[in-house]
Amino acid sequence: METVVQWVRTSWTKQSRGGLEAARRNATPVAFELPPCSPPFTHEVRMHEAEDFHPRSVVHDGMPASGTDAGVLLREVDGLLRVQLEATPFGMPRRWRRPPAVHLARGEWLRWQINYRFTRWCGGEWTYRLDTLNIVHGPARPGLFLGTPTRHVDELASLR
Repeated sequence: METVVQWVRTSWTKQSRGGLEAARRNATPVAFELPPCSPPFTHEVRMHEAEDFHPRSVVHDGMPASGTDAGVLLREVDGLLRVQLEATPFGMPRRWRRPPAVHLARGEWLRWQINYRFTRWCGGEWTYRLDTLNIVHGPARPGLFLGTPTRHVDELASLR
């Protein structure tokens, strides 16, 4: 499977919910230039409020694994790539109705966005996260995800 995945995850606290701090958070990118790697690979970029939203990236060979902290299910059928984002079970709001899987033809790419609110254990304050999954079925030039996606799924919810 010649597929490239880019996860962009931005996390923050209530300090970045309003005013200038929210403007800084909202200015964080939802896509980055891809590193010079051969597919299949996963490019993961994380930005945290505590680190002034400075991007930290890592590259993994192969496709991302499903797990407890939001993943993606991928399957190639008849030349199409079936993509289904898995929401983390720990985040709020609960999403009882989810969008269906997206089928990508070779050369098409998808941007799937979902956000969460998390409660810290022992009565701590809430934290928030925006996950953006950028995925292409086929080869990818470095700046591909900086453009307009072929398909877009918006699961952004009000986080209160």
